[in-house]
Amino acid sequence: MPETENSVRGDSGPEVAALVASRVLDVPDFPVPGVLFKDLMPLFADGAVFREVTDRIVAHHGRDSFDVVVGIEARGFVVAAAVAYATGVGVVPVRKAGKLPRAAHSASYALEYGEATLQVHTDAFTAGHRVLVVDDVLATGGTAGATLDLVERAGGTVAGFTVLLELAFLGGRDRLAPRPVHALLTV
Repeated sequence: MPETENSVRGDSGPEVAALVASRVLDVPDFPVPGVLFKDLMPLFADGAVFREVTDRIVAHHGRDSFDVVVGIEARGFVVAAAVAYATGVGVVPVRKAGKLPRAAHSASYALEYGEATLQVHTDAFTAGHRVLVVDDVLATGGTAGATLDLVERAGGTVAGFTVLLELAFLGGRDRLAPRPVHALLTV
C-alpha cells in the first residue's frame, strides 16, 4: 500500500515526509546481503522536490543560525552544497580516510555492516564557527556521531544536524542524544 501523508512522519511534518518518501527507492542486499539500502537519488534528480527539501532544511534551522555546512561523504555532499548555496555560506566535506590532501582529524566507528574512518581538515573551521551538519540517512548513528565529534575537535560548534531519512529502528537518534536530530522522514 502506498504511503500517504497520514502514514508518514518526520520532524518537519507529514507533508514533507510524504514528499521525501515518494522519492525513496528500496534496494535489497546493498551494499551487502541483508541490508535494505534506501536510495535517495530520485529525490536529488527531481529539481522541484530537491528545492523543497532544501528550503525545509533552511527553514527549520533558520538562515542565520549557522556559518558553514558540513556534508558527510558522499550523498551528504549533495545536500550540504544545496543548503550552503541557498544560505550563502561555505561547505566543508567530511571524507572517508585518505581522501583529504592536508592534515586531518580522524574518527573511526562501527556501522551496521562494518567499520569506517572519517576525516576533516584540521583547519576546516575557525573557533566558534557554527556548523550545520547534513547527511542523507541516519542509521545506527555511527557516521553522524563520528562527524559531530570531528566538527568539535576541529574547532567548530555544532549548530544542528539534519538528515533526509532516519531509520528509527536502528536507534541512531538515541545514540546521538542529547544532540538534537532533525529528520525530514522517519521510518
